[in-house]
Amino acid sequence: MTGMEIRAAHFPGRAPIDAYGNGGFRFADMSHRGSLLCLPSGIYGWEPRDAAMLAEEDFVRPIEEAGRIQILLVGTGSSLKILPVQLRKALREAGMAVETMSTGAAVRTFNVLLAEERAVAAALIAVD
Repeated sequence: MTGMEIRAAHFPGRAPIDAYGNGGFRFADMSHRGSLLCLPSGIYGWEPRDAAMLAEEDFVRPIEEAGRIQILLVGTGSSLKILPVQLRKALREAGMAVETMSTGAAVRTFNVLLAEERAVAAALIAVD
């Protein structure tokens, strides 16, 4: 018998975020502790915990899927934090409009745009 394999969280589809807080999120009758990427290809666990430390490397998946994303919402935690200029430029050059806001606002906006069947994605930093 082998040990348990731990893999990055992944939900293969699009789903609204039902709840957030306590360091994680609830969606599609599941819960996830930590930050999330909600992309056209699915919902993934995301490493960043602090918006001040975000870098282009944290957005490899959204950049890879940019052709299917019209708007990328970035939830920066409990309050709005501005993304570094170089990161904003890289995301725009990939062809996405980028909107930065608190995680709560990003979750609410994501759910509305998803319900409207818009080409939306979200990068959400978990809040306590």
